[in-house]
Amino acid sequence: MNTMIKSFLLSAAIFFGYTAGAQNYYVYVTAESEDEVALIKFDGTKATVEETIAVGIWPAEIEGPHGINVSPDGKFWYLSLAHGNPYGTLYKFSTATNQVIDTVRLGLFPASLQVSKATGLLYCVNFDLHGDMVPSTVSVVDPEEMIEIDRIETGVMPHGSRISADGLYHYSVGMMSGELFEISTTKLKVTRKLNLDGKEEEPAMASMGGMDHSAMDHSAMGHSMMAGGGKKMYHSAVKPTWAIPHPTERKVYVAGNGSDEILEVDLDKWEITNRLKTGKAPYNVDVSPDGRWLVATYKGSAETGVWDLKKAKETARIKNTRKVSHGVSISSDSKYAFISVEGIGGEPGTMDVIDIKKGTKVASVDMGKQAGGIIFWKME
Repeated sequence: MNTMIKSFLLSAAIFFGYTAGAQNYYVYVTAESEDEVALIKFDGTKATVEETIAVGIWPAEIEGPHGINVSPDGKFWYLSLAHGNPYGTLYKFSTATNQVIDTVRLGLFPASLQVSKATGLLYCVNFDLHGDMVPSTVSVVDPEEMIEIDRIETGVMPHGSRISADGLYHYSVGMMSGELFEISTTKLKVTRKLNLDGKEEEPAMASMGGMDHSAMDHSAMGHSMMAGGGKKMYHSAVKPTWAIPHPTERKVYVAGNGSDEILEVDLDKWEITNRLKTGKAPYNVDVSPDGRWLVATYKGSAETGVWDLKKAKETARIKNTRKVSHGVSISSDSKYAFISVEGIGGEPGTMDVIDIKKGTKVASVDMGKQAGGIIFWKME
């Protein structure tokens, strides 16, 4: 009898010890062609859609939820709806209820966004997908009042952007002008600009009006668009689509979507100091909070690459569940990378979960069509 009791207590201790050590990870992912946002839970083994949140106000139109991020305190999430009449909209939601709190109109096709922990202000790039090939802007928003307080001019088609760990600098890239921009979040102005192609661009005036974003491939934009008067416009060879600062080192990493590489930029020298050759058309990148790993989506080859930054070496290249790999967000414990995969045609979108250290896909779950913007929310 004593032996049975001891065996039972040992089994119970093992079970409850495992349960206590288990973690749930929560991620928000946009479905751009469904006007939905999925809240997804990953329990260390399986990924499930916990809630599907309908977004937008025009039932007969696809408004295109694109960029998404969570406030530093985790109480709110912010979403850019890219398609407007003609302007896009920033939405503020409660993470407690996933209900809309407020909205504010921004520029043409707002995309990636983030709140600075230093200023409390939100910075959102206006991608201007359907407009003329001229410099666009970064909108600065007071997220408490949901009022746009400034627009800072940057490059042509600013896309991926992130803020330094101290909240003092915002980094973004001009996809078509091939530039990296540094904005002081306190001074609200561009402090430095780096041409990633190493040459000066010609004025870009070509129009992209009427393009269908839901059907297009950003990585395959043509090189023959003509400027006013029939002059061929400058077109970046690097075609940068994302920028992210290292959490502890004075570096920024840029996805070279057109040149199939990740560019390492030294912030003290303000120059490119390394080029990491990648799979086809890297699109989004994230750096783990511990600073060890960089994870990049390869949009052109439906793969995700895992890089050891200490060795400047790709340690794994994982095939994604569907084609058109899009966004990436890494968990706060630096263990998992969550990948949004658009899919093609009538396919659903998918979120893949990658064990970073092992370099393997450990889970996936389907969601609404054209999974795009993605952000890790919390562990519990």
